Amino acid sequence: MKKYKLKSFAKINLFLRVLRRLNSGYHILYSLITFCDIHDKILVQDNSGKKDKINFHGKFKAGIAKRNNTIIKTLKYLRSKGFLKDKYFKINVFKFIPHGSGLGGGSANAASLINFFSNKFKFNFKKNEIHEISKKIGSDVPIALQLKNSLLDEKNGKIIRLNKKFNLNILIIFPNLISSTKKIFSMQKKFSKITKSKILKIKTKKNLIKFLKTEKNDLQETVFKNYPKTQILCKLTSLQNGCHFSRITGSGSACIGVFASMNNAIKAKKNIHKLYPKYWYALSKTI
Repeated sequence: MKKYKLKSFAKINLFLRVLRRLNSGYHILYSLITFCDIHDKILVQDNSGKKDKINFHGKFKAGIAKRNNTIIKTLKYLRSKGFLKDKYFKINVFKFIPHGSGLGGGSANAASLINFFSNKFKFNFKKNEIHEISKKIGSDVPIALQLKNSLLDEKNGKIIRLNKKFNLNILIIFPNLISSTKKIFSMQKKFSKITKSKILKIKTKKNLIKFLKTEKNDLQETVFKNYPKTQILCKLTSLQNGCHFSRITGSGSACIGVFASMNNAIKAKKNIHKLYPKYWYALSKTI
């Protein structure tokens, strides 16, 4: 039985603004998102049985709900739309992206499966149908359907794909804390007002870094209050040689540092690892 091997890549919010909260509890976001070369691995096989068999592997499988995860949701919503009729699968997910870190591992898993099934079975999605299905699985899933730098503009209902590479050197540090997205957003009280962004007019990496230094993650203060270790970590990272800026990604708890060179990032990792040897570290580049 043939095994299909998929990769699902971690996302990073280079900045994230929370514009307002709707009565439904959903928040309107404005964010610049990139992807880095850290990824989960997914093995997919046809299953002759009458049900799916889904298993997670690796040290980051802890905390993933066995009956309500993004893999199960993906299969459920695709079938609700008439896809994958009478087809069942063995799916093994090897988690290299920390769960609860804000790196969007679960969303990336879902997006990878949607793309895989769509190509394999030649789904004929109606206009915007793939977006609507993916959004029901998770708010980050539509972004992860394409591995392009993207500006999420929910105020205007848009995802603007940017046809340019950022080539950023990134150190990611996960302090072994699972940050609850639902909890962080429910506690968010401060909102931003956004005018027309300059990001679409930026053409050089130098100007991109200059712009990003002035930006922020609106959720960061809330994450810091709930998980004080993240504040210490971001501050320490920002003080390392060659660090342009440091902040959490998404709803936390991973801290990212964007560095002038990979050599700077490597030295920073060594310095911080001496103080916090049990944390998870990843040196990465945007893709």
